[in-house]
Amino acid sequence: MSTTKEQQAPAPLFTPGAHIADPSALGLGAFALTTFVLSVVNAGFVPATVEPVVFGLALAYGGLAQLVAGIWEFAKGNVFGATAFSSYGAFWISFWWLTGHTDLSGAGKDVGKGVGLFLLAWGIFTLYMTVAALRVNVAVLTVFVLLTITFFLLAIGDFNGSSGLGKAGGYAGILTAIAAWYASFAVVTAFTFKKQVLPVGPLGVER
Repeated sequence: MSTTKEQQAPAPLFTPGAHIADPSALGLGAFALTTFVLSVVNAGFVPATVEPVVFGLALAYGGLAQLVAGIWEFAKGNVFGATAFSSYGAFWISFWWLTGHTDLSGAGKDVGKGVGLFLLAWGIFTLYMTVAALRVNVAVLTVFVLLTITFFLLAIGDFNGSSGLGKAGGYAGILTAIAAWYASFAVVTAFTFKKQVLPVGPLGVER
């Protein structure tokens, strides 16, 4: 008995590009809030002793929520958004582990060089993502430019033991968070008011 093509190859459970809610609002919002809280500490607006308040955010919101957003960007076929959200979700989870669960006491005075290397590597990644962001939109490009500056300021500050550069990185991080919040706000309000604000999605996928 012969079978039809439909019987031989059942339809996939999910078709890339199918209509789903835009995950970039979640990813940008999670990134913005976590970055803001840490950057306020780095900038010295609150004592450094309160930095552990960031750890839960780094794991749950900056980390896991961004990973979820990244997975949905993969489902939508958005390579840029998937790479960005998944990577920075992993960054925040690794930050949570580094700052709360890693014993660097054996490094002695060189601990800053280790942390600086960690931040430098993320700065390099962010730099090439900034190049890719040139083809997205101004809001996202602004986020990546500011984030690149933030990472390099913090990395150099840790390498040199410069509290001044660390504070400058905190200020840059606050600006990064504001830009990311704006981009998230634009996506949420565009959906809420049923308006197409941009000709393409906020992370480069045509709507």
